[in-house]
Amino acid sequence: MRRQNDLLPGRNSKIIELDWPKIFEPETTQAQTPLILTEADLDPVAFVRNRLGLEPDAPQIEVLQCTHKQGILNCSRQWGKSTVTAAKAVHRAYTQPGSEILVAAYCQRQSAEFLRKASRMVARLGIRPRGDGDNPVSLLFPNGSRIVGLPGNEGTVRGFSAVNLLLIDEASWVDDHIYKALHPMLATTNGDLWLLSTPRGKRGFFYEEWQHGGDAWFRMSIPATQCPRISPEFLASELNSLGTDWFNQEYMNEFVDNGYSYFSRDLIEGAIDPKLKALDL
Repeated sequence: MRRQNDLLPGRNSKIIELDWPKIFEPETTQAQTPLILTEADLDPVAFVRNRLGLEPDAPQIEVLQCTHKQGILNCSRQWGKSTVTAAKAVHRAYTQPGSEILVAAYCQRQSAEFLRKASRMVARLGIRPRGDGDNPVSLLFPNGSRIVGLPGNEGTVRGFSAVNLLLIDEASWVDDHIYKALHPMLATTNGDLWLLSTPRGKRGFFYEEWQHGGDAWFRMSIPATQCPRISPEFLASELNSLGTDWFNQEYMNEFVDNGYSYFSRDLIEGAIDPKLKALDL
């Protein structure tokens, strides 16, 4: 996704520079007020182009337009997974007042990086990015919507409810018990869930949902060779430096066995007979 300066709203207006320690400070004077919406704003692609000044490529447009309740982005490093989902989150927060959006990651710095991208987008909307006053990594919108970044700590994620959109960044690095603790937050809202990551072996909920999650999931896999922002020369150098297995995991979205098991995951799954019933021991 690239910047289009000529599409930025208020071309002559000053874009707020964001300092890392300040972007999540609470705004004590920001009241809950309606934002001015146009009919075009309801189209997420038009919103991203006209309001945020970004030009999504064809796969990113598909993600923005996707209406599935559950989605998985198993895409190459540097494809733009967090950028397109941050735009999706900002669009939801801006156009649906009172939206509760959570971004979970394996550590708070990762979720803070995600919200930093969202903060830049919020600034382009003419909204001063400020926190909600309750959570150290958060963005509060004038219409009562908020985006909150969470660390990968079960003790700090259980206090949220009525979530409209849940994003799990670098999902292959998040522990399974965190994933299970996050799921009930969507119960009363029937909220949306998106997982975004590169693989990390044939293990964990990211692999299981991708491989065995069924038709409920929208799935997208874009290898680096199909990303116009990554040059063939760079990929050739990475393949030479990293070796085939690591390169295929980081750039080609392949779930590679981590080598810790005596038997491969494919061999184990191939030996399972689904017709057999489990023993009642």
